[in-house]
Amino acid sequence: MKSYWIKTDHDKAILEFRDVPVPEPEPGQIVIRVHATAMNRGELIVGGVVHGGPEKVGGTEAAGVVHAVGEGVATVKAGARVMGRARGGFAEYALMDAHQAMAAPERLSWEQAAAVPVSFLTAYEMLFPYGRLQRGEWLLVTGASSGAGVASIQTAAMLGARTIGTSGSEEKLARLKAAAGLELGIMTRSADFAARVKEATGGKGADLVVNCVGGSVFSECLRALAYQGRLATVGYVDGVLNSEIDLGALHANRYVVFGVSNARLSPEGRAEAVCGFTRDVLPGLADGRITPLIDKVYAFDELPAAKARMESNAQVGKIVVRVA
Repeated sequence: MKSYWIKTDHDKAILEFRDVPVPEPEPGQIVIRVHATAMNRGELIVGGVVHGGPEKVGGTEAAGVVHAVGEGVATVKAGARVMGRARGGFAEYALMDAHQAMAAPERLSWEQAAAVPVSFLTAYEMLFPYGRLQRGEWLLVTGASSGAGVASIQTAAMLGARTIGTSGSEEKLARLKAAAGLELGIMTRSADFAARVKEATGGKGADLVVNCVGGSVFSECLRALAYQGRLATVGYVDGVLNSEIDLGALHANRYVVFGVSNARLSPEGRAEAVCGFTRDVLPGLADGRITPLIDKVYAFDELPAAKARMESNAQVGKIVVRVA
């Protein structure tokens, strides 16, 4: 089968085309015939637990038809239309743990379904079990045009929460307002937005902040929080992994600070997230309250161009690759 591998070469993540055998499912796994996959910045970060080693078949999510079912799998049948986090989505066939497979809503195209698993599951964990976002509360998303940022805005809108997003592009903010339901956009590339957030919220601040930028805005995110606010960190596109914390403000205001990553999450934890997402968010994707925002769709042999677009930071929403 055709596949693209991610390799580390002189501290850069590069793509390499390979023709490899179709994978066989182990117990508890399924193999899907991939119809579409999507780009995720995390797997292009070189080194450490994020990239996962010197080389691997690329693609961490996929949508397609179940091709083969491993021993002990009773919840998924061959021929089913599914989407989920996968191993090797940049290929014609991909492995998926059975507990990650979700029924792909009929109203979604393959490309839209492929845009769901990673970004929306991440948004779910930030907004529901950890962020505890409620109707009428304020959500602030820094770097709002990213996949996780857009998914957070759309999920918050479904909940009835109010949304603020930051971006260095007025054009991106305009598209987020038109296509994702963003309520207020703040154009900035700097850590200078807390005062504007407080002003927009009547002096209160954001109840939940999703930081998709990194350490360069972490302290400003804390300053933008309301009393008992929660701060989620999900990315660091700025490359800044350290930041000062005002412990006095953290202490006095009862802030909650957390991160969301799958790098060390157990299979049981991943399965629990899928169950919660299936209960709380998937119905909104099925009935039309949420439609994944796709930035651009590439053909499979254009996957290097899709990677280049991801690295250019030009996208609004998900960059999708059509495989089948």
